[in-house]
Amino acid sequence: MIQLRPSNERGGARYDWLDTRHSFSFDQYYDPRYMGFGHLRVLNEDWISPGAGFPTHPHRDMEIVTYPLEGAIEHKDSMGNGSVIRPGEVQRMSAGTGIFHSEFNPSKTEATHMLQIWIRPRARGITPTYEQKALVANGGGLRPVASPDGRDGSVTIQADVVLYAGRMKAGEMFTHQFAPSNTGWLQVARGAVTLNGAKLAAGDGAAIKDEARIEIVAADDAELLLFDMMP
Repeated sequence: MIQLRPSNERGGARYDWLDTRHSFSFDQYYDPRYMGFGHLRVLNEDWISPGAGFPTHPHRDMEIVTYPLEGAIEHKDSMGNGSVIRPGEVQRMSAGTGIFHSEFNPSKTEATHMLQIWIRPRARGITPTYEQKALVANGGGLRPVASPDGRDGSVTIQADVVLYAGRMKAGEMFTHQFAPSNTGWLQVARGAVTLNGAKLAAGDGAAIKDEARIEIVAADDAELLLFDMMP
């Protein structure tokens, strides 16, 4: 079963410094049909104006992954970490027992475009940790960027999820096999693809259940994320 989540049906809000779209219920957007999927709880697409951002705020018991698409995002947290994350890098924060952090666009001229992802951890009350890595190029298609075992240069998350990401050229095809009982979520960040024949464009998502194999074909040059989630 493949259930589409069209971009124009997402929740969200617009402020003078932020344009945000929510695939699942978040903040002031609530839809009981979309409270997450599998271990995936939040999938937000944010456009942040130059010099603006999210002031210091708390998190706990959540695996938080930041995936920049354009521009940069500056991270500071209560563990003493401070860094700037750019496209081609991925950031993971295990909030665990509790952490405070802020995220700002450090540029005075360029907007930031990013995906913010929250994944439910396999255990609550773990010690908070932080990790940032440059993505390892593999020549096209999708590669792991977050996984339980840190495979292939990915960041390590305390959750039963492997997150794949990458760019595809128009006409390129990628297949993926799901283990029995695993579910998936595909999110198109840019471009357009077909997923087992279903058409998705930028901002669209799709829940994947009871599909042993999927075939993704890039209709245009595309960038996308695929979540492979264990029960």
